[in-house]
Amino acid sequence: MSHYVAKFCIGGDVITATEYIKDPGSITSSGGVYRMGFFSPNGSANRYVGIWYNNVPKSNVLWVANRENPILDSSGVVTISDDGNLVVINGKRELVWSSIVSNSVADAEAQLLDSGNLVLLKQSSNSSANAAETLWESFQHMTDSFLAKMKLSTNSKTNEKQALTSWRSPSDPSIGSFSANLDPRNIPELFIWNGSSLYWRSGPWNGNIYIGVPKMQSVYIDGYSLVDDHEGTVYLTYSFAEASYLSYLLLESNGELVQPYLDQNSSSWGIVWSSRVSDCDVYGQCEPFGICDAEKSPICSCLRGFEPKNFEEWSRGNWSSGCIRTSLL
Repeated sequence: MSHYVAKFCIGGDVITATEYIKDPGSITSSGGVYRMGFFSPNGSANRYVGIWYNNVPKSNVLWVANRENPILDSSGVVTISDDGNLVVINGKRELVWSSIVSNSVADAEAQLLDSGNLVLLKQSSNSSANAAETLWESFQHMTDSFLAKMKLSTNSKTNEKQALTSWRSPSDPSIGSFSANLDPRNIPELFIWNGSSLYWRSGPWNGNIYIGVPKMQSVYIDGYSLVDDHEGTVYLTYSFAEASYLSYLLLESNGELVQPYLDQNSSSWGIVWSSRVSDCDVYGQCEPFGICDAEKSPICSCLRGFEPKNFEEWSRGNWSSGCIRTSLL
């Protein structure tokens, strides 16, 4: 093991061209909150570069670099390339992932912050403190986790979005079929999509909470805010009043948006809130003119004066055709 890796294993937070991470090495944010290194997801031998909570049992990986391009052995390295990009390369020195910054510089360095944000910095010639310019940051390239101080944003003019994208499965971090983003029309709502089909919606924002999320009042008292910059961008962000409170939003591979939190007493993870309390929380579950009642079996029925459009499908629990009037008006 090189002395660079050994140095990083004891808590450095920076990656440069000469101080890199070699699998299984890692770096840790200065306050020890987050760790970045190589991991293999459940039941997989593939190696990925990710960020997770440090010194926390069974912590989910919160961000993944090479999610579409795994390394098949333990030869991976994270370093700064000759053109100043943050890169992941394999044992054959083939490029596996890159920050792809066009205005990068040779002496750039990457730093893992205590917010969980991984930033690529250009050192300024100005000798004053905090003079580094941020060239790229992981907070603007989300995977499936929405951390405090991140911005889930949509620009209605350019249609640029910062969206969450689910893992394909718990053992495969490549992009799955579910995504979550802000829809800026009229009053902004949070939507979850299954491919191009709407899967869940939060209801409109009323200034404090999303009206379709009953638990939000108590859960998010710490400070959720929806910001409109009046130049086309709307973004959702939040912060916790108690900085040591470990919690975040996670878009799971089944399309469920959940809020895990760490119970400090038992050192185990619990779920504060979930977008899917019952199957009736799925958008359009019973389709046109259908009623969803989670207490009944089957959960879907037709409005009075309507009947299933396709009785055979309906009897099998497939409600996708919805209901039609029993007699024409």
